[in-house]
Amino acid sequence: MLAGMGDVFGAANQVVIYPATGTGAWEAALVNTLNAGDEVLFFETGHFSTLWTGLAEKWGLKPTVVPGDWRTGADPDKVREVLAEDTAHRFKAICVVHNETSTGVTSRIPEIRRAIDESGHPALFMVDTISSLGSVDYRHDEWGVDVTVSGSQKGLMLPPGISFNAVSQKALDAHKDSTLPKSFWDWTEMLASGKNGQTPYTPNTNLLYGLKEALRMLNEEGMDNVFARHLRFAAATRAAVQGWGLEVLCTNENEHSPVLTAVVMPEGHDADELRTVILEKFNMSLGAGLSKLKGTVFRIGHLGDLSDLSLAGTLAGVQMGLQLAGVPIKQGGLEAALDVLKDK
Repeated sequence: MLAGMGDVFGAANQVVIYPATGTGAWEAALVNTLNAGDEVLFFETGHFSTLWTGLAEKWGLKPTVVPGDWRTGADPDKVREVLAEDTAHRFKAICVVHNETSTGVTSRIPEIRRAIDESGHPALFMVDTISSLGSVDYRHDEWGVDVTVSGSQKGLMLPPGISFNAVSQKALDAHKDSTLPKSFWDWTEMLASGKNGQTPYTPNTNLLYGLKEALRMLNEEGMDNVFARHLRFAAATRAAVQGWGLEVLCTNENEHSPVLTAVVMPEGHDADELRTVILEKFNMSLGAGLSKLKGTVFRIGHLGDLSDLSLAGTLAGVQMGLQLAGVPIKQGGLEAALDVLKDK
């Protein structure tokens, strides 16, 4: 499984598997590489980027947050600008969420890496792939990421409870000098045990069996086919939204998420009321708007073990729910999605 996860990450070096949720993997990335008082650069792209920032503050790190509108990803040009001003190299790490689950926006990690390189900045580059790994093309080594964070409950098709760090040699070197307290998260013990296929404490064995099966399923389909399928599903979902005359939250055509689509409700209509109607009438649960998006958006997931028929049924349920809830929509959203799905 360690080798298999290395393939999914695109990481030839070290992968650590924790019995934890993605929040644990966030914490592990920070405490294994940084020291109290270190300055860390975060980009506000949605609810989960702000949670990671808050976690860093609790550890005595000093986050600098580049504000965002929650409709676009981390801007490579802004990365270049901020790092060019940091001539003293105060920032020890740069943290970006690859796919922001709360907004349906995917940041352009290769372009951000190029911006870091062009600035000549030595900061560690950390990326959260909790909702993208196994569904969206991602290349830890090729894109020069130092710590990639992920979890089991999205593209790996499992319940929450396994989290991961993929680690570069640069991150391992930083680990040697890191003085933040750590025991459960300590890479030293995890990597030493992993060489023998073991863990330094009780593993979540049942989920590891599930992970083994998830890796088999991904390999059977082929990762390129997995990525292409998710892109098709995302395009079909956006076609449905546009066919209904509604608005997709993500505004950058190059940053639409392959794994979920956030839909903006028309003014005067509450997204949570719509979600309640759909849940009660069709036993289908849509994602809620989180924090400042509460009540203004709903989210349609289209990731993992999902087929054309399952997505078509989902979009049919959304269309019927919109009509039942009295939301003014145009007809033809479902048909527009089917037109995309038929073109394999």
